[in-house]
Amino acid sequence: FLGQDWRSPGQSGVKTADGWKRFLDEKSGSFVSDLSSYCNKEVYNKENLFNSLNYDVAAKKRKKDMLNSKTKTQYFHQEKWIYVHKGSTKERHGYCTLGEAFNRLDFSTAILDSRRFNYVVRLLELIAKSQLTSLSGIAQKNFMNILEKVVLKVLEDQQNIRLIRELLQTLYTSLCTLVQRVGKSVLVGNINMWVYRMETILHWQQQLNSIQITRPAFQGLTLTDLPLCLQLNIMQRLSDGRDLVSLGQVAPDLHVLSEDRLLWKKLCQ
Repeated sequence: FLGQDWRSPGQSGVKTADGWKRFLDEKSGSFVSDLSSYCNKEVYNKENLFNSLNYDVAAKKRKKDMLNSKTKTQYFHQEKWIYVHKGSTKERHGYCTLGEAFNRLDFSTAILDSRRFNYVVRLLELIAKSQLTSLSGIAQKNFMNILEKVVLKVLEDQQNIRLIRELLQTLYTSLCTLVQRVGKSVLVGNINMWVYRMETILHWQQQLNSIQITRPAFQGLTLTDLPLCLQLNIMQRLSDGRDLVSLGQVAPDLHVLSEDRLLWKKLCQ
């Protein structure tokens, strides 16, 4: 999802005679053509060289800031993808560590896209389960900052509440185990800092549990007013069995539909 290919989810493209073109604005229907078609080859190459030099300078400055132990400012980088060289040389390594990717990729913007939100949350959950200790100190700090942004987004729009509850519970359970290993350097930083973060997680859980989802004031057509075939068709779009069970508790008719054998068979498949 966080890849170099601009045709990944979250952006649009159209296939033309000259190949795929990326849309500038879905409403206007205009699309981006090759940059070289707007300027001569010499100017195009010079502009690319200038951008490359700026990128190298920014990369060196970022590396210097990250290695500076006195730096107190938290850095969030805006890279949408990372190019990893296939071969290793003396100047570069042919791999990208999890912590390096987590520091450089732009997860803050990715969570604003509903199609990338679940991907980022699942990644955070996997890291919380088993890979938290493999992250560097800066990466662990970025992990908590991205998690805070995720929680604030859920508290604001009141969506994906159960998903974040599970993530916070997984992280809290892992931290309870890791904090007990005091003196074995399993977590980077002072133990009191991690205890404070655990208290913050408990506070987030309380906020999620206290959310009261209000019924919308609109009294028009509802789900139960649709024909049964359409209701069943909508249920087939759900990807979590717990959502089906919850939906079946809303009304008796929905309860009958939620127990349809073909519905559960498609879900399992």
